[in-house]
Amino acid sequence: MANLSLGTMFETYIDEQVKGGLYNNRSEVVRDALRKQMDYDNKLAALRGDIDEGMQSIRDGKYSTATADDIKKQALKRKKKGE
Repeated sequence: MANLSLGTMFETYIDEQVKGGLYNNRSEVVRDALRKQMDYDNKLAALRGDIDEGMQSIRDGKYSTATADDIKKQALKRKKKGE
């Protein structure tokens, strides 16, 4: 494992997390932060993929001109009909 220089602000934060009892040691704090960053990165990549897919649909002419109010009205009609 590499020896990391995080700077005073991060070092203080890590120490506070350990002292607070949520983590047993500094390594747990860093591992948890990295897991959260990886989760964020994966969600962001999925979102970007969805955006790309949506943009391609628009380029292909597959889109609706309905407004948010139109969609809401359609949903309420379906709800009343029991769909």
